[in-house]
Amino acid sequence: MRRGVLYGITAYVIWGLFPLYWPLLKPAGSIEILAHRIIWSLVAVGLILVVRRHWGWVRALKARTALVLAVAAVLVTINWGTYIYAVNSGHTIEAALGYFINPLVSVLLGVLVLRERLRPWQWAAVGTGTAAVGILALAYGRPPWIALTLACSFGTYGLLKKYANTPSAESLTIETAVLFVPALAYAVFQPHPTFTGHGTGHLALLISGGVITAVPLMLFNSSATRVPLTVLGMLQYLAPVLQFLIGLLVQHEAMPASRWVGFLLVWAALAVFSVDAVRAPGRRVTLDCSP
Repeated sequence: MRRGVLYGITAYVIWGLFPLYWPLLKPAGSIEILAHRIIWSLVAVGLILVVRRHWGWVRALKARTALVLAVAAVLVTINWGTYIYAVNSGHTIEAALGYFINPLVSVLLGVLVLRERLRPWQWAAVGTGTAAVGILALAYGRPPWIALTLACSFGTYGLLKKYANTPSAESLTIETAVLFVPALAYAVFQPHPTFTGHGTGHLALLISGGVITAVPLMLFNSSATRVPLTVLGMLQYLAPVLQFLIGLLVQHEAMPASRWVGFLLVWAALAVFSVDAVRAPGRRVTLDCSP
């Protein structure tokens, strides 16, 4: 139990520190960083599976599952690309907002797609979160598109992963394999690649994108087998809290009073949602929060 909690905290802290990592890859643009993340993630997770000598799942893979994971690959690409763009262009706080509201989006998807029924307090949380998004739209002078894109793409991605019911390492292998060829083509044939000509440090950072994608995923899996779902459900908020603090205290992004009101409403909605999830029997908890 103690080791599982430690693994979970480590995974979510790594995810929470991502806003400090992706800007280090400049002058590479967001799409180039995304392409290299896909390429080296496949290499990293492939090496993990080689060490485990675990390839029997390939023969058992069904065509329907592969198709679902191919669609999931498109969604996670949108999510990863949006997140990298956000933290490299001064929108880290808005990116954090996306992962704060992700559990609420997952609840709505459960209602709309899986025909699940919400309890009164869950409806209250969703309503409060919706009001918060409206207030933040007024505060930003536009809908918070980055946050909404991150929350909706990852919420739908999680729904597809539920249907696929494939372990994370194997799932990530298929998803990155689907995207490997277009990612490699972009990395090689784009007009101004930065993979070479910017020193070994820049080269190492681009390659390490695969490692920092795979490592927290493995830690999360190790945690999920050792601790209750409610514990992981609470730990998941570590990542957006750290992202928010980095945007506010390290990157010094603006947070006028109107945005604070919106964020406070989001946090109130999450508090209601979390308390209800812990107290209610047969609870469902959104676990994965990886950007």
